Amino acid sequence: MPNYKIAIVGAGPAGYFTAQAFQNAQTDELTFSIDMIERLPTPWGLVRSGVAPDHPKIKTVSKVFEKIAKTEGFSLFANVELGKDISLKDLRERYDAVVLATGSSKGRKLGIPGEELPNCISAAEFVPWYNAHPDFINVEVDLNTDTAVVIGAGNVAMDVARLLAINPLELDPTDTAEHALVKFKQSQIRKVIICGRRGPEHAAFTAPELRDLPKLENTDVYIDTEQINQAASRIEQLGEVEKDLRNNLEAMRLIAEHNKKGVERKLEIRFLSAPIEIKGRDKVEEIVFAINEVKDGKVIATGKTITIKAGLVVTAIGYDAVEYAGINIENGRITNIAGHVEHNVYVTGWAKRGPVGVIGTNKSDSNDVVELIISNLTEPKVSEGVSSLLKSGHEVIDQLSWEKINASEVISGEIAGKPRIKEVDWKRLISLGRS
Repeated sequence: MPNYKIAIVGAGPAGYFTAQAFQNAQTDELTFSIDMIERLPTPWGLVRSGVAPDHPKIKTVSKVFEKIAKTEGFSLFANVELGKDISLKDLRERYDAVVLATGSSKGRKLGIPGEELPNCISAAEFVPWYNAHPDFINVEVDLNTDTAVVIGAGNVAMDVARLLAINPLELDPTDTAEHALVKFKQSQIRKVIICGRRGPEHAAFTAPELRDLPKLENTDVYIDTEQINQAASRIEQLGEVEKDLRNNLEAMRLIAEHNKKGVERKLEIRFLSAPIEIKGRDKVEEIVFAINEVKDGKVIATGKTITIKAGLVVTAIGYDAVEYAGINIENGRITNIAGHVEHNVYVTGWAKRGPVGVIGTNKSDSNDVVELIISNLTEPKVSEGVSSLLKSGHEVIDQLSWEKINASEVISGEIAGKPRIKEVDWKRLISLGRS
C-alpha cells in the first residue's frame, strides 16, 4: 500500500484544511504521512494572530485543527523556518508533494507622501501587535490623539477601527495581548473614521461584520444615508444584484438609520475618499483625501479634496505574500496555475489566491489543490523527512509541546477570566513547550 509523504509549510487555516483534505482522501490503497512545518513556536496562523479578540466564536475553528493534528500520520514541526532552518529544495527532494500555505503577511503600501511618518502603521503590524504575535510586540503605537483614521474598506479595516473605537473594558474578557490592553486603556481616541476610496457597493466588508456594529454598547456608528441611497440606485440600474451585495447595503442602511446613543465614542464609515497625502512634523497630524464619485460604474476623482485632522493612521488595503528563495511572487501571490507552482510544489490559501475570502474559503480551496496533487502523484519517495534536515540541538515544537503551551495559556486565562493569556516571548514559548 503506497504511503506518500507530504510537507505542508504554514500551520494556519489553509495548512490545516489541506491536511484535512489529505486525511479525507485516504483509502485502503492510499495513505499519507503529513509533516506540517511552521516558523512560529505556535500553530493556527491568523486564527491566533489575526482574528479580532472580540470575535471569539470565529476562533472555535481551532477545535477542528486540533482534531486534524491528532489524526494518525500527522506531525507538527513548529519553530522551523523555511529558508533558514530548511530549504525548499531539500523539501522538494524528500517529499512527494510540498504545499506552501504560507499566507500573505506583508502589508501593501499606499504609495503617497507622508506614509513614512511615525504613527502611520500598516494593519499587517497593528493586528498582530494587539494579537500577541511574538514578532510584533515592539511595534510603536501612539494612541495619544482624539481621532484615528483607518484606510481600507474590508473586514480587517473594520476590526482595526472597532478595536480603536470601543471601550477597552469590553476587551477585558478577551485574549487581547496584555501590552496592547494597557495601551488601549490609556488611549485618548474617541473618534475613528474608516475611509474607502470607492463606493459602498464596492466595499469588501461582510454583512455579519456590519450587522455587529450597531450592537456596540459604548460607541455610536455613523454612515451617510445619502451615500447608501446613491449606491443602491446605481446598482439597481445594473439589473440583477448579487445577494451578498444587497445584504451589505441593507446592513449599511440599518447602521445609518440606527438611533444614536449620544455617547462619547464614535466610529464613522466614509466612502469615495482616496488618501493623497499624510502631513505632520514629527508624526501624523492630518490626512488629505481626494473626493471621488462613481460615474458609469467607474470611480473617478471630482477634483475636490478634504483634510481630516488625526494623530494615527492605520492602513488596511490588502496583503502580499512574503518572498523567499525558490519561489516567484506575482501580483502579491506565489506564481501558480490552479495551485501548482512547479514540479511537486503546490500552493494554497492566501499565498495562492491573494488575501480574499473568510477562513472557511480555505477549505474548498485546499480540497481542489489536494485533488490536483493526488492526480499528479507518481511512485512514492523513500526518504527521511524534515527531522533529518535540522541541525542537531534545534528545538522543534511538536504537537505535544504545543499542547503544553496551549494548556499553560488557557490556565493563565482561566485565573484572569479570559479564554487565554497568550505568551508573547519566543524563548518563553519554547521553554513552556519543553516543560
